[in-house]
Amino acid sequence: MNLLDAFLAGGVFMYFIAAFGLLTLAFIVERFIALYVTHKTAPADFRKNILSFISQGDFKAAQDYVEMSAGNTGLGKITNVALKMRTVGAGDEALQARMDEQLSKEISSVDRRTGFLAMFGNVSTLFGLLGTVTGLISSFAGVAAASPVERANLLSQGISEALNSTAFGLVAAIPALVAFAIYQNKTEQIISSLTESASELYHDFLFYTESHKEDAQAATAMATDKKGEQTVTRN
Repeated sequence: MNLLDAFLAGGVFMYFIAAFGLLTLAFIVERFIALYVTHKTAPADFRKNILSFISQGDFKAAQDYVEMSAGNTGLGKITNVALKMRTVGAGDEALQARMDEQLSKEISSVDRRTGFLAMFGNVSTLFGLLGTVTGLISSFAGVAAASPVERANLLSQGISEALNSTAFGLVAAIPALVAFAIYQNKTEQIISSLTESASELYHDFLFYTESHKEDAQAATAMATDKKGEQTVTRN
């Protein structure tokens, strides 16, 4: 019996298993491209270079650097949001809210389809089990009503349907579950790295931009004091 004969012998549920098998293949390819090919990360010295700009209060140069080196990465988009917020003088709470919002978007874009592979694997297994049960039911029902001569033939057909359905269900389910485990691990690595980097940048923005503000306020206060002293001296 070749593969096509085995498929046809498996009953009506084989078509559902085949449909989920094709969906599994499509999602495996799509997730591989998304996680391993098109996914980009920021340069290793990204944070160091951003710190050199924001410590001087040069947010425009920092934005130019982000667009040039990491504009299409998740961390680059989060940093751009932070730079825009600080450029317009946003407070710490607004900064955190907008960075968290962008972080959630980036996490969603990474993790949005990986979970389907687990569902496809489970559903394929269940369809295989359903085909097994219906095959056995039809087999024993036919045997009960058949003549002694036909019983062996009907029993073998029903068992063949049941076992083929089980086999094809497992063939469709195993790659889906293996791919899910691999891609889920990769997804968690990406999300963990992105979350940690975003948290580090948030605290950098709090420290360096506040320090810059305090330095500017101190310089303004000193200039005001000197001006006041000069006025008193002249009087």
